[in-house]
Amino acid sequence: MINWDELKHIHVIRKLEEILAQWFHTDIFFVDERGQVRNAEGRDLKNPLSQAFYPREKGRERLFKAISAANEKAFTSDQPHLVVDGPGGVEYALVSRITVDNEYLGSVYAYSYLDKVVPEDVRARAKAAVAEWGLDPEAFESAVSRMRALSDGEKKYFFELIDLVAQEIVTFHTEISKREERISALNNQLGTRYSYDSMIGKSKPMQELYSMLDKIKNSESTVLVQGENGTGKELIARAIHFNSPRKEAQFVTVNCSAFNENLLDSELFGHVKGSFTGAVKDKKGLFEAADRGTLFLDEIGDMSPTMQVKLLRVLQEGTLTPVGGTEQRKVDVRVVAATNKDLKEMVEQGTFREDLYYRINVINLVVPPLRDRKEDVPMLIEHFVTRGCKEKSVAMKQLAKRAMEKIFDYPWPGNIRELENEMERLIVLSGDEPRITADMLSQRIRDWGENAKVQGVRVAGKLKDALEELEKTMIKEGLRRTNWNKSRLAKELGISRAGLIMKVEKYGLDKRKLARAAGGTGQAA
Repeated sequence: MINWDELKHIHVIRKLEEILAQWFHTDIFFVDERGQVRNAEGRDLKNPLSQAFYPREKGRERLFKAISAANEKAFTSDQPHLVVDGPGGVEYALVSRITVDNEYLGSVYAYSYLDKVVPEDVRARAKAAVAEWGLDPEAFESAVSRMRALSDGEKKYFFELIDLVAQEIVTFHTEISKREERISALNNQLGTRYSYDSMIGKSKPMQELYSMLDKIKNSESTVLVQGENGTGKELIARAIHFNSPRKEAQFVTVNCSAFNENLLDSELFGHVKGSFTGAVKDKKGLFEAADRGTLFLDEIGDMSPTMQVKLLRVLQEGTLTPVGGTEQRKVDVRVVAATNKDLKEMVEQGTFREDLYYRINVINLVVPPLRDRKEDVPMLIEHFVTRGCKEKSVAMKQLAKRAMEKIFDYPWPGNIRELENEMERLIVLSGDEPRITADMLSQRIRDWGENAKVQGVRVAGKLKDALEELEKTMIKEGLRRTNWNKSRLAKELGISRAGLIMKVEKYGLDKRKLARAAGGTGQAA
């Protein structure tokens, strides 16, 4: 598509318009492929006859309708130029089409000029139009007297100038397209992208994720998406589906932690009438609903052992049996699973089937937490604030420097979802204020810098004891923050998982021991 707004800044086009106005008293209009005049606002008509015929707002409306009508003829005509009679038979217009790669993108409409002296009968019709439209007859007569017929040589020169305007527009459009293609090519070479479908980010972890998504575009293998809550695992699942060969079929989602075992069984595999109380009719499960498409199993780590067995059978054999049914049904479904749990550790503990783990972990994607991609935070903030202000019909807001510093310091345990919610809150609470200041931030974000400091660390005594005390405190707080995810905490602390387990035992920080120490409530303090 042509960027019509940019044309007014092109020096050559502006000069050509000035020459045509000065030599031929001609008004030049740019018309898009739909017949809409794109350079109408804030301009004065140069042609005396145009000034007489279309002096006011309603007159301009008539002019633009005439231009649109002429543009339709230009679209259907095989002629390189098309001369069209204007209202009253007095004006004439020249239309030069803008074509790129045999595609019609619009036209240049030169309005108006005379190729002969106005005959009396035409003048009479024009006068009648002037009277009908309530225009000034003296202004019309004055305009006609200033017009002159064009010689054949002048007409040829006039045609060439109009064509030159159209050619400059084509050249500009072509150069812009080539530049955009070049920028895109360079970005691909550099591996830098700012978004992928609905995901946003330019950090290295996101570039690696985009690259992996590109590699699996044409694959139909099962995918396991791992990441913390709020990192956007469902967005990735959608991107996988809508960039795959199955994109025309259904994308179905289910949160495995939202149902108990019996309900999840019915939800996934369906049931037959009378199979349990409330089963008043046959119901298809989500696997059948997603046939030939993609089923997204969120929080698969919360699936019971019994359901794991049934899921494994569907993945291996492509068959399922509804609850209460005896007939096997064939399904063709691609599964994308997601979890915030360490499935490998669950396999070691015997709470997740090893054969299912390897069956769903054909392709593994790890979604980076927000704290590991802090350079994406400004882009995400701009996206959420822009969208939020638009949805709420309020003026765009800016974050103060101190507010941005506080946001950068905060670790965002709730990840993208937490950041999105915080931006929505700030838009609402800031009211008519154009700036979002640090004091508007949530208390937890404002106080993070102070609370993150370890309080009461000894400054006297043996250094070894002080270091062990600090180490114990960091591990204890880290385990709580990561919900006892040892693999994640080990990575944060820069030590091996085995090393972390040894230190957890050393300091008595096992979850069960902490629970007993808290009074046997079953909850860690």
